[in-house]
Amino acid sequence: MKVLVCPLNWGLGHATRCVPLIRQYLCEGHEVVLAADGYPLAFLKQEFPDIRTLNFPSYRIAYSAGNSQVWAMLRSVPYIFFGIVAEHCRLQKILAREHFDVVISDNRFGLWTKRARSIYITHQLMVKMPSGLRVLENPVRLLHRFFISRYDECFVPDFEECPNLSGDLSHRYPLLPNTRFIGPLSRFGSFQDIAPDKRYRVVAVVSGPEPQRSLFERNLIEQYKDKDYSTLIICGKPEAENPESQIGNVTLKSHLNDSQLAAVLVGADKIICRSGYSGIMDLWTLKCIDKTDFVPTPGQTEQEYLAAYISATYRNL
Repeated sequence: MKVLVCPLNWGLGHATRCVPLIRQYLCEGHEVVLAADGYPLAFLKQEFPDIRTLNFPSYRIAYSAGNSQVWAMLRSVPYIFFGIVAEHCRLQKILAREHFDVVISDNRFGLWTKRARSIYITHQLMVKMPSGLRVLENPVRLLHRFFISRYDECFVPDFEECPNLSGDLSHRYPLLPNTRFIGPLSRFGSFQDIAPDKRYRVVAVVSGPEPQRSLFERNLIEQYKDKDYSTLIICGKPEAENPESQIGNVTLKSHLNDSQLAAVLVGADKIICRSGYSGIMDLWTLKCIDKTDFVPTPGQTEQEYLAAYISATYRNL
């Protein structure tokens, strides 16, 4: 088969969780083409240097520098809907000039098609809304459900039974007939027995949209640069020009490959990261959830929910 894989550019998580699917298709002898932009495209090029890539723009999403994302997200709504229409048209143009058997969309709403088997990947069958907009939670869920229904299949990367990793986000409401749980997706599936790298007591993984990514990085530097032990900050910038720098006792690395990252995470006494779902799947796979402090992006209700849910569910097992 010929497979087109298209992750959303909203941090690196949507791209990283596509890695095991891409590896599986390649292992089965299928041809894979990658379509992305920004850091996700740079990351996938590093992971799969021999695979053809297409530059495929994402929605214009920008977070606020404050503790609420309500107005930032409301301002983004027109760009998101324009982006959905634009990416749907872009996909049709691609399929008009070359054949694909399967199109895989990780949280891109507009990539359904009748010209190929279309698969949508999401862990968020419902969207947690801020308290002031809770009245919109069900309408937004139904809108998302409409987009999911356009696809031939919807893959939910989680367990169907309890305990699971996504909680209400994918288990609260009945599923559409095209939806099924496929288990967690992690690029670290083959690194569970890797030798730990114990050079750093604390390892922080920074990711997500700007400006919150940079604010998180600066706060971590200020917090740990004068400590009497070594801290590593992985900046989530795979195409950065300066791959490594040092500030006090903090080492900053723009990016690590999978085996290096798995080794430092397993070897750390403490891990700090955003409570994005792909990171949660990675840490669950590496058996590191119990030593992780999840710091939600301020005002990002999904991450706030997941941080509380994972802590309550897995710290007590």
